[in-house]
Amino acid sequence: MTRLAGRALRVTILVGESDTWHHRPLYSEIVHRAHEAGLAGASVFRGIEGYGASSLIHTSRLLSLSEDLPVAILIVDTEDRVRAFLPQLDALVHEGLVILDDCEVIRYAGRERPE
Repeated sequence: MTRLAGRALRVTILVGESDTWHHRPLYSEIVHRAHEAGLAGASVFRGIEGYGASSLIHTSRLLSLSEDLPVAILIVDTEDRVRAFLPQLDALVHEGLVILDDCEVIRYAGRERPE
């Protein structure tokens, strides 16, 4: 199990829900690659409204535009491990936004795995 406490780096990736990588949702590919890389954690959050570089507003309020809602993937780990993962994001994210933030981990605890 990865131990994480104190100073860390958070990477936030903002993409569209319909973005894919080889017929798989891009957000899922990113999470699985982060897991394979042994990063401490990754979560995906589905937005209800937003826009990006294209200036097109995507919203869940209009049925016709609800097919490509914004998705945020958050990954947290030590700075070295996150920076080592960035080349994979460069290869995967062709449209979207990747943000790095310094953060402090106060508590990082998981469930006990059954043996």
